[in-house]
Amino acid sequence: MIIPPYLQLGDTIGICCPAGSLSVETIQPMITQLEFWGFEVKIGKTIGTNYHKFSGTDATRLQDFQEMLDDDNIKAILFGRGGYGFVRIIDFVNFEKFINNPKWLLGFSDITVLHNHVNTNFNIATIHAHMSGGYLAKEFDNDSTMSIYYALTGKPSEYSIPTSKNSEMNSCRGELIGGNLATLVNLIGTPSDVNTNGKILVLEDVGEQIYNVDRMMWQLFRAGKLDHLAGLVVGGFTDAKDDKENPFGKNEYEIIWEKVSMYQYPVCFGFPVGHQAKNMALKFGVEHELRIEENRIVLQEILPTE
Repeated sequence: MIIPPYLQLGDTIGICCPAGSLSVETIQPMITQLEFWGFEVKIGKTIGTNYHKFSGTDATRLQDFQEMLDDDNIKAILFGRGGYGFVRIIDFVNFEKFINNPKWLLGFSDITVLHNHVNTNFNIATIHAHMSGGYLAKEFDNDSTMSIYYALTGKPSEYSIPTSKNSEMNSCRGELIGGNLATLVNLIGTPSDVNTNGKILVLEDVGEQIYNVDRMMWQLFRAGKLDHLAGLVVGGFTDAKDDKENPFGKNEYEIIWEKVSMYQYPVCFGFPVGHQAKNMALKFGVEHELRIEENRIVLQEILPTE
C-alpha cells in the first residue's frame, strides 16, 4: 500500500464538492478549523454552486476535482460533502499524475466510490472522515475533528470502545476498506469493486429502509464479499426507517449478524464511524489490528515498521 506524504504546517488543503452542493456558509467552520491548524485552504469552483441535485454539471464537478488532483501545491483534498454524484464522473478522472504524486483524499458517504476505486486500482491509502457538516456546532465532535488532524499529520490511530453484543473475544490484522453500505453494493461488478479477502471491512449507512439493509447485506453475502474477511467493523446505521404496520422484525445490527455469525473472524458493532457526530477518521488501505477483548474493542493502526 502506498501512503501519501503527511502534511506539514503551511501546506495547502483543497476543498471541493464532486457530488452534492454545499453553501459557502456551511463550509466556513471547516475553513476556520483548517486555518487554525496552520494549513492554507484553496476553495474549488464547486463550493456555493448547485445544479439540480449536484454542485454542478458532471463536467464542472469533474474539472474541479481534476484540477485539484493535478495541482502540485495541494497536498490533500477534503471533500465538502457527499450526497450523490461521484459515480457519474469517476471513470473520467485522469489519475496518472496522482499515481506518481499521491496526496490524501478525505471524505465519506458518497466518497466511498473514490476510496474503493483508488484502493482497487492504485493501491493508495485514503482517509474516511467527516466533511463540512462535522464542523458545524450542532454536529461538532472534538475527538472526531482532531482525529482528522492526527491522520493528516501522521499520528497513528488507536480507538477503543466498550465490547458490544455478539462480539466474541478475537483479533485480526488487515487493511481497512469499505464505507457506505449502499454505495459499496452499487460498486460490485464495476472497475471500482473492492477485493475484501483478508481485509477488515467497515460498514455504515444512513436513512435506509430496514428491509433494504437486509437486501444489501444479502448482496454482499451472495457476492462472496463476507466470506474471507479478516474482520468486520460496523458503524452507525442512523435514521433507519421501518414500516410501522408491517415491521421487518430485526434491527440493522441483527440483520448484519445474521449474515456473518457463522464466520470465525472478529465482528465489532457500534464503532464511532458514519453519519453521526462522532465519526472518527480511518485510514483506508492501511493495515490495522482489530482486537475484541473482554471489556473493550480496540482498532489500532499498525505502523509499516511493525
